[in-house]
Amino acid sequence: MRKKPSETLEQPAAQAVRRNPTQQRSRERQELILTVATQLIADKGCDQLKMSEIAERSGISIGSLYQYFPDKSTVIRTLAERYNAESRRCITQAMEAVEDAQGLQAAYSQLLDLYYEIVMATPVMRDIWSGMQADKQLLRLELEESRVAGALLAQAMLRVYPDIDEQQVQESAFLIWHLGEATIRLAVTCAPEEGRALVEAFKRMSLREIMEPVPD
Repeated sequence: MRKKPSETLEQPAAQAVRRNPTQQRSRERQELILTVATQLIADKGCDQLKMSEIAERSGISIGSLYQYFPDKSTVIRTLAERYNAESRRCITQAMEAVEDAQGLQAAYSQLLDLYYEIVMATPVMRDIWSGMQADKQLLRLELEESRVAGALLAQAMLRVYPDIDEQQVQESAFLIWHLGEATIRLAVTCAPEEGRALVEAFKRMSLREIMEPVPD
């Protein structure tokens, strides 16, 4: 028996209606898992994070959890990628607005200050950093983010100083950004007054390289 045209046209729509609630529930469950994992990391650190505890607190079976995240590293990576995405957005916005040396100095200084303040206000970021140090794949992710941020800084420097050696600028910017990450990590482990002084010291050192590049 042949289907009527109306039945054929209605079928995809009906299927879409059935799929959407399932997709929405999956997204909500994933967000719940990540929220629970974030709280556990904040409370205990990455080393003590256990998949079984994430499943228990999320109210799901361990089998269901593994469908979303096959291991602990995947959970940490997902959280790190979210923080990285927001950081990249801020860096891109600030560096793309740079038009002159004054703007370059202001944008870089403000980004460094903002990053320090965000990490101070979000202790779980420190624990995620710690969890990344013991995993080679996560370390590569961190290194790649430093390359991306360094490239954005280099592009701004080259707009301001078009006569300088491009490769040298790219290498310097990459190193500056990676060392900046290390400085922030050190600073947040110190007392606030000392931590702020360390950030300011690194800012002075790095700005000398950023604002006085060697001509080609």
